[in-house]
Amino acid sequence: MRFGVLGPLHAQISGREVRLDGPRQAKVLAALLIDANAVVAMERLVGVMWDRDAPATAIRQVQDAVSGLRRNLAACGAPTTLISTERGGYRIHLTPDQLDLLEFEQWLAEQHAAPTETVTALRCALALWRGSALVDIPSQALEIDAARLNEKRVATQKQCLSAELELGRHREVVDELTALQREQPFDEHVAEQLMIALYRCRRQGEALQVYERVRRTLAEELGVDPTPPIQALHQRILAADPSLTATDPVMAMPVRQLPLDVPDFVGRADALAEVAGLLDGPAPVAVIVGGPGVGKSSLVTHAARRARAAFPDGQLYLNLAATSDEPRDPALMLAEALRALSIAGSAIPNSLSERAALYRSLLADRRMLVVLDDAGHADQVRPLLPGADGCAVLITSRTLLTQLPGTRHIDLDVLSPAEARELFTGIVGRERVEREPTEADAILDCCGNLPLAIRIASAKLAGRPAWPLRVLRERIEDESRRLAELRIGDLSVRASVELSLRLLPPEAVRALGLLGLLGAYTLPGWVVGPLLDRPDADEVLDTLVDASLVRLTATDAIGQPRYRLHDLIRTCAVEVAAQLPETERREAITRVLAAWLDLAEHATARLPAGLLIAAPGSAPRRPLPGVSRLLADPVGWFDAERDTLLGAVKLAVDWGQDELAWELAASAVTYYDQRCLYEDWQHGHRIALDAAEAAGNVRGASVLLRGLGQLHIYRDEFEDATRDLESSIGLCHRRGDKRGEALSVAMLGTVSRVQGRYEEAVDRVEQALAIAVAEGDRHLEAQLCCSMAVMRLVQGDLDEAETWFDGALRQARALGDAHRVAVVLRRFSRLHDRRGDPDAALSCLGQALTTFEELADERCAAYTLLEVGRVHAGQHYRDRAVPALERAADLFHRHGDRHDEAECWQLLGDLAAAAGLDDLALDHRRRAQRLWQTIGDVPSRPSSP
Repeated sequence: MRFGVLGPLHAQISGREVRLDGPRQAKVLAALLIDANAVVAMERLVGVMWDRDAPATAIRQVQDAVSGLRRNLAACGAPTTLISTERGGYRIHLTPDQLDLLEFEQWLAEQHAAPTETVTALRCALALWRGSALVDIPSQALEIDAARLNEKRVATQKQCLSAELELGRHREVVDELTALQREQPFDEHVAEQLMIALYRCRRQGEALQVYERVRRTLAEELGVDPTPPIQALHQRILAADPSLTATDPVMAMPVRQLPLDVPDFVGRADALAEVAGLLDGPAPVAVIVGGPGVGKSSLVTHAARRARAAFPDGQLYLNLAATSDEPRDPALMLAEALRALSIAGSAIPNSLSERAALYRSLLADRRMLVVLDDAGHADQVRPLLPGADGCAVLITSRTLLTQLPGTRHIDLDVLSPAEARELFTGIVGRERVEREPTEADAILDCCGNLPLAIRIASAKLAGRPAWPLRVLRERIEDESRRLAELRIGDLSVRASVELSLRLLPPEAVRALGLLGLLGAYTLPGWVVGPLLDRPDADEVLDTLVDASLVRLTATDAIGQPRYRLHDLIRTCAVEVAAQLPETERREAITRVLAAWLDLAEHATARLPAGLLIAAPGSAPRRPLPGVSRLLADPVGWFDAERDTLLGAVKLAVDWGQDELAWELAASAVTYYDQRCLYEDWQHGHRIALDAAEAAGNVRGASVLLRGLGQLHIYRDEFEDATRDLESSIGLCHRRGDKRGEALSVAMLGTVSRVQGRYEEAVDRVEQALAIAVAEGDRHLEAQLCCSMAVMRLVQGDLDEAETWFDGALRQARALGDAHRVAVVLRRFSRLHDRRGDPDAALSCLGQALTTFEELADERCAAYTLLEVGRVHAGQHYRDRAVPALERAADLFHRHGDRHDEAECWQLLGDLAAAAGLDDLALDHRRRAQRLWQTIGDVPSRPSSP
């Protein structure tokens, strides 16, 4: 298997040329080969396939091209793992003997002690070339890579010729240098080498002609004189300097421009290691990108100073000042760099392109590190890239510079808690920090571990040694004062963020301000659309991410990118939002909450039917595009949005939106019920209930009280359940809410049954059933028929119980309610077991358990496993009963159901005693007793079917 990009695109497997179906497959293959063994991002492949104006179906077409390429490769015998799908892109896996570019780089990377071995390696590398790189692939994006490779080839050729000249092979290299000088008439270094080679061949006149030709070309084409080094060589040839037979022209003194290192630099081990690894590669360009005050410049300065030994020809430092009022022009930056490289006065060309060409020529055979600090955009940086193998570039920027080919981005975040404390302690002093460790932690928490904020806070304390840390903590813990306090001298967190804001378009600034109002949550990207009242605001969000003001933190389990604002940036954003009219802010919050409510209701509709779902209230809904895709896994969606949904309820309460608050809280009950997320359930309902009651929202309060009543039943808190359910019934009476009344009455029936008051339970179920039938609520009717069957079973009337079970099962199946069918089957199993038919009981339980496991309903699965254990225990099949009961006990324990967990352990104790395992039986029974005692129960109480 052999691939090639050092010339026309080449792909051969097992001696057969790989067929490529059209230019798209060729472009995709070329892009993968250029970055072999690295992930090639989807956006990069789109850019390669379409130079501009990519269609809406671009991603799908790239995927189709990759699929077709894989098929064609496989047809020639390539392994299926050759091209792998990675997060955000694809990767081709090749070794140097399979790709000419990798082999070329491998030859260049080898270190040789002997000069002859170096020349041999360079010649082997050059022999791999078959012409201009990718000369047959028409793509502007790939043309940039091809140009870079072609420049690398020329640089390698120059390095090889220089090494051969040092070995005394001046006769062998004259012709090649002559041809190269003809191709690159402005390259004075090539001209110098040719002059030396000719002089050593005793062709002094021809050497002087080369100089004259270069002088005339520069004067006529560029209007400049030759640089001092070649002028000096010309004079030495005229003077027949004997040292020319042994040495090269004198190089300029190394440049040493790096700023002072940060004396108290801490941490960043991973980032430093990544930078060091990149600097070991050929012609690396690394962009350290991060938000305001995150410490990008400190990191790069520290990393550059550590790497100085690898760049003996010097280190250039250029501050591009992109976040200042006057970003530096790249032409002026090039003039500054050329002067540092001993080019001055009229020798500096006038145009940007000529300066860039001269700059690259001067660095072609040097090993130099170039640091470009505070870069703003790719056009500002591109002319300053050396493009030579021996050089490396480190760039800091608040903006992603994805338009630069071949760059590697290192995303710099805030310090880790340990690093933040180390920095703080180093400035403030260990004794003060150890004296007030809690205050120190609180200060660092207010600073959000942001290096700039920590330095400001630490400097304030260092300048006020009499202050206890408590004073500063009290001054910055108030979020409304925090930014004003985090300022000392010319250092200010607010000013640093404002530098970034000035570079943003107004719509992005507005979006950032409104995002700040949503609180300290990790958010999905779609929220920006409702905030701005737009169907799609992806480009606005991208602008904020590229500016490092909004951070892409992760991709959640359902594939949504998640975004977050650093706490101090969020504080700045709230200040920005405060400048907007109050009505505009309120409307934006309402739109976002309406979108959350619409999504939550659609997700709930895709879950197994739950009877706690309330009829819609009067709160607004805002449909979002792509709901089906977003909610393809409704449980996964709820899992991803647990915190944000609770935050949405709190946000609604804070903005006085009591209707939205109760509907948002109630919209997640079916999910909470299925997942047994009782703490989330209670928290959301409590804060929404307080708002509803304060606003006199009877409907909302009745729904929330009913939900809390059910939650109390699950927790064996029967007094609290009775209180909330009776309150809910009273509110339902006031509103004429018959269905709500029936639900609450039915739940009170459950309380009566569990507490052994069976006649009262029957009365309540009959009352609720009558309302359900009158209201035509067949789902509730099916549930209550099953409840009535359970009551008759408890009372020993098996025939009537069977009649009610049959009716409940029939209705549940007619409704297509698989979950309700499973619940009825689980409870029906007890009737079969009571009649001495364990096989029929286990059949019902097996069907029910399968359904509950498919629906991921752990609570109902636990009840079913408890029944399975009971049936097997009744048949004295301990080996079958124990696994079911232990699994049920574990599930009940995880979900806080102490009563049913206790029943599991009691049964396990009985089984152990029957098997003669007295110690184990005693242990299990004691465990059950402790659980019963915690809920004020007695072990002799009948369990709930």
